[in-house]
Amino acid sequence: MTQRLSRRATVRALAAAVAFLAGPAALAQTAWPTKPVAIVVPFVPGGGTDIGTRIVAQKLSQLWGQSVVVDNRGGAGGNVGLDLVARARPDGYTLLTGNVGTQSINPTLYKKLSYNPDTAFVPIGLFAELPFVLAVTNSLPASNVRDLVALAKASPEKYAYASSGSGGSPHLSAETFKLATGTKILHVPYKGGGAATTDLIAGNVHMLFASVLELSGHIKAGKLKALAITSKQRVPALPDVPTLQEAGVTGAESGSWLGLLAPAGTPQAIVDKVSQDLQKVLAMPDVQQQLLAQGAVARGGSPADFAGLIASDRRKYARIITENNLSAD
Repeated sequence: MTQRLSRRATVRALAAAVAFLAGPAALAQTAWPTKPVAIVVPFVPGGGTDIGTRIVAQKLSQLWGQSVVVDNRGGAGGNVGLDLVARARPDGYTLLTGNVGTQSINPTLYKKLSYNPDTAFVPIGLFAELPFVLAVTNSLPASNVRDLVALAKASPEKYAYASSGSGGSPHLSAETFKLATGTKILHVPYKGGGAATTDLIAGNVHMLFASVLELSGHIKAGKLKALAITSKQRVPALPDVPTLQEAGVTGAESGSWLGLLAPAGTPQAIVDKVSQDLQKVLAMPDVQQQLLAQGAVARGGSPADFAGLIASDRRKYARIITENNLSAD
């Protein structure tokens, strides 16, 4: 009898221990989030990454019944924000919006990073594709790509293009364009897309590659001229703007994407929940229309799909960076 009671006590103790250990995981799966969630955007406000994140954040906030705060932490091509997230507590309350620049370009462009790009983050899911547009200041006497190329070839290094920062996808898009057209155009990097756009509108620089999402409003308002789209197809937000290939330039396709990530070590239950809820948001017609109207395209997929995209683009841009001896250090 004593042995049976001892066994029962042992079983109860083990069951209690298992329940205690499983408690945090169960809580993460059923109760998260119980307080506001921050999504770090590693750029200053006003850029395409910022705009797209705010559209998604608003809907996630409604789904979760908690505030979802967009926290802009610009600097060093996005690395300041990524370092912050890499060091954050992996409890799901600090997330990251990454783009092709931060996740697929920077690991090759920067020789020294304060975080390990291979192990610091857990992909959650893609949420938008961002075609780029080649825009020029209104004072530039060019109404199409052919005019722009002719001006640049007639006066090498007289004209300048802006970018959101050295090594970002807008920078590499412009360098790819220069190689494809045989032109010499000066690079003027800014601390974010918003500042680059402001100076382009003012006429202090002549051209800029940036997301359609970022520039479509200024183009429709007549503040900038759009010469070409960098994707394979035209975009509904700017239906009259030809692609680069239609404009006679081949081999210069480019663009970006946006996706959510979390610090390494974030419980799988939370990663799965955010991923599933992100898919719900992307299925909402008003979200699709908001992104489309700005020139972005809603795109979803699993964490594994997103990890594969990051890896494939990293290989692609590593080749471009290496062949052109580009470095941000």
